Amino acid sequence: MTDETHRVADPAELPDERDFDKSLRPKRFADFVGQTSVKEQLEIFVQAARNRGETLDHVLLAGPPGLGKTTLAAIIATELQVSVHTTSGPALERKVDVAGILTNLQQGDVLFVDEIHRLNSAIEEVLYPAMEDFEIDIMIGEGPAARSIRLSVPPFTLIGATTRTGLLTTPLRDRFGVWQRLEYYTEDELTAIVRRSAGILGVTIDDESAAQLAARSRGTPRVANRLLRRVRDFAEVRHQGVITLDICLAALDLFQVDHEGLDKLDRDILLTIVQKFDGGPVGLDTLAVALGEESDTLMDVYEPYLIMRGFLKRTPRGRMVTSAGYRHCGLHEPPTAAGTLFA
Repeated sequence: MTDETHRVADPAELPDERDFDKSLRPKRFADFVGQTSVKEQLEIFVQAARNRGETLDHVLLAGPPGLGKTTLAAIIATELQVSVHTTSGPALERKVDVAGILTNLQQGDVLFVDEIHRLNSAIEEVLYPAMEDFEIDIMIGEGPAARSIRLSVPPFTLIGATTRTGLLTTPLRDRFGVWQRLEYYTEDELTAIVRRSAGILGVTIDDESAAQLAARSRGTPRVANRLLRRVRDFAEVRHQGVITLDICLAALDLFQVDHEGLDKLDRDILLTIVQKFDGGPVGLDTLAVALGEESDTLMDVYEPYLIMRGFLKRTPRGRMVTSAGYRHCGLHEPPTAAGTLFA
C-alpha cells in the first residue's frame, strides 16, 4: 500500500485533512470529551502551576494514534495562557535546530514534540540540560579552536507525544515530571464526540446514526470524525444532506467499514494469514511481504486494534488468527492446521 492510499478507518492524519481536523478539536479542558482521569489530573497540574506562577513540569503523553495527544498539548498551552511551538522527532536532525527553537521560546511557553521516541541521540543530549537546568551547550568553531559555551533558555514546558513508550531512552523518559497514557474511548464518549463534531460542521444526524459511527470508530476520535465527514459527503451527494440510519448504514457499507470498525485492509490481514499461512503463526516480515506493506506499518497501525478486539494474537513464533478472527471473516476454524472451510 502506498502512502497516498486513503483508509477511512486509518487513525493517521492525511496532510490535506489536518487543517480541517483542527477546526473540530476542543480548545479547553471543559470541551474535551473522554480521558476523564487524564484530563482531571492535567487540570490540577496546570492550575497548580498557574497559582504558584511556575512553569508546568514536562509532560509525556503516550498512547495509540488519534486519541488526542496533540489536542491536549494545545489545551494545556491555552489553559496556561502561553504559546505552543510544535515540531516532531524526525524533524529535529541537528543540534542547531533545537538551539534555535529553544532560544526563541518565551518564559513558560510549551514546546510540543510529536513522535518524540524518534529523536536521535545527539538531539537528546541537547535536551537533557535544557529540560533540567534550562541551559544548552553550543559548540563554536571547528577543530582545535572549537569551544563550548553554555546559554540560558527561558523556563519552558516540553510536552512529548509518543505511540511507542518503550523506544524512549531512560534518561529522556526520567526527565518528564508528568506521565499520562491515553486509552481508547468508549462508544458513549465517541457518540458525544460525533454529535459535537456534527454541530460544528452543521450536519444533521440522528442519535442512531451517531451511535453507529461511534461503534465503528475503533475507539478513536480521529476515526470517528473522519467517518462522519465521509458519511456527510455520501448524504450530500446521494441524498438531501441529512444523515439518517439507513443513509449512514448504506455509506458505511459502501466504504467497507464493518460493524466492528474493520475495513477491507484489516480483513485482508486476517484472510491472508488464514488462506496463505493456515491461520499462523507467521512472522511479521513474511506477512508484510505477502500484503505488500511495511512491517512497522503493520505493527503500529493495523495490529493494535485487531489484537484489542481479539481477532489476532502475537506469539513467540509469529502472528495467529484467533477463533474470533475466523468467525468475523465468516470462516470455520479448522480442527488442525490443514485446510480452511468457508462457512
